[in-house]
Amino acid sequence: MCAVVSGQAAGSRRQRPNDPGRRTKIARAAIDVVAERGIDGLTHRAVAAAAGVPLGSTTYHFRTLDDLLEVALSQAAEDNVRRLREWERSVPPDADFAAALAELVMRYVRDEGPHTVVEYDLYVAAMHRPRLRPVSAAWDDALIELFGSRTDPLTGRLLAGLFCGLLMQLAIADGTPSTSDIEALFRRAIAGPAC
Repeated sequence: MCAVVSGQAAGSRRQRPNDPGRRTKIARAAIDVVAERGIDGLTHRAVAAAAGVPLGSTTYHFRTLDDLLEVALSQAAEDNVRRLREWERSVPPDADFAAALAELVMRYVRDEGPHTVVEYDLYVAAMHRPRLRPVSAAWDDALIELFGSRTDPLTGRLLAGLFCGLLMQLAIADGTPSTSDIEALFRRAIAGPAC
């Protein structure tokens, strides 16, 4: 007869409570750590503290710092694409697209500034870590697709480059240009040079 310890057979492992959201919680915490400390401040210990999970959980789910960077970039890109698609659905088909894009840029800079900086930190990390590049390309592809659906594929690519460039410039600029200045840039990109 087997001995029973705390209602379990001896030698059996005690089951831990299942936390299916823990991986996502850690991914979001990695984004928060990058927002607060930058890429250089990303450690398993810092992410575990931010997520409120044991250190072993972060190293179990993400063995290396590159694994943590990859999940943070993936989560940031996924969140960004979701918000971008929601924005696109909210813009009426007959809307002034240049004005809508200018408002979107201003929202990213004004209301989501820290999040925008994190995304660019992670985007720059992909330049030095090839395995992160496909994830960062997903954001670019979504921009091109959505902007191209309102214009044409080539203009969509141009608008995506302008959009990303403006966000990066505005993230580090001392002052913010007016919405009308931003709108003029998008209007030129959509309509081409004035004749």
